[in-house]
Amino acid sequence: MSGPTGELGILVGVDGSPESLAAVRWAAQEAVLRRRPVTLMHVVSPIVVTWPIEPVITDFYEWQEDNATEVLKQSQETLHSAAEGSSPPDVLVELRHDGIIAELSKASENADMLVVGSRGLGPVGGAVLGSVSRALLHHAQCPVVVAKEGVVRRTDRNLPVLLGIDGSPASEAATAFAFDEASRRGVELVALHAWSDVAVFPILGMDWHTYEQQGHELLSERLAGWQETYPDVRISRRIVCDKAARWLIDESKQAQLVVVGSRGRGGIASMLLGSVSTAVAEAATAPVAVVRS
Repeated sequence: MSGPTGELGILVGVDGSPESLAAVRWAAQEAVLRRRPVTLMHVVSPIVVTWPIEPVITDFYEWQEDNATEVLKQSQETLHSAAEGSSPPDVLVELRHDGIIAELSKASENADMLVVGSRGLGPVGGAVLGSVSRALLHHAQCPVVVAKEGVVRRTDRNLPVLLGIDGSPASEAATAFAFDEASRRGVELVALHAWSDVAVFPILGMDWHTYEQQGHELLSERLAGWQETYPDVRISRRIVCDKAARWLIDESKQAQLVVVGSRGRGGIASMLLGSVSTAVAEAATAPVAVVRS
C-alpha cells in the first residue's frame, strides 16, 4: 500500500548548505524505495530596500541567479551519487522567486513529501532547527522530513522505524506513514506510546499497571487495522511514563527514521505532538518525519 502521490514526487528544498545536501541524499534513497521522481527546488528571496542603491542591487541579483544555478547543479550531482548504485530517480529542477516558506509550502500541496535540512548546532551539541525548517513543520501540506548532516542513514534491516503514537488523528496519519516506510524498508516498526507530559514517577495515588494496561489496549486498537494492511511488518510496542520527546530522542539512536504526528493529543497519552514533533526534529539523531493529520 502506498500513500498519496503528487506530481512533484519527493520535494527537496535546497540552498547549497551541507544540511540541504544531507536532505538531497536522504531524498535520493527514498525516491529509489518509492520509485518516484525528485524535485529539487531553490528559492531566491526578493530584496526590499528603501533607498536608491541600484548598481549594488543589480550586482546582487546577478549573484543570486548565478548562485542558484550552482546550487541546483551541485544538488543534482549529490542526488545521483547518493542513489546507491540503483538507477537514479528522475529529477525535476525548479527555481522560484519569492518567500522561501511561502513557495515551499505552496509547492508541498503537489508533493509526496517535503525534505529539508536542519541548520546549525546549539550548545552541548544539540541540533537547532533553522527558522525555515521549523516553519515548514507547521505550514507544509504534506509530510516533512528533516535530515541532518552526518546522520542520513542508509536502509539497514537492523535499524527499525520508530513511531511516536498517542491515538489522536495526527498520530493516525503518522502511523500510516510509518507502516508504509517500515514495509518498503523491510524493517521492524517500534511503536512508542507515552501517557504523560511530565517526567515525574511515581505520582501520588497513581496505579502504573492500570495505565500500562490501558496503554497497551490503545496501541493494540490503533495498530490492529494497519497490521492487517501490512502483514509483513513486525511490530514492537513500547509503553513509557515520561516525556514523549525525551524517549523518542533517546530511541532515535537505534532507529533509521523517526515518525511523529503534529498537533495531536490522545486521551491517555496526553502527548501534545505539536511541541513534541519540533523537539524531536531538533534533537533526534536520525532523520525525522513529521506528519500532519
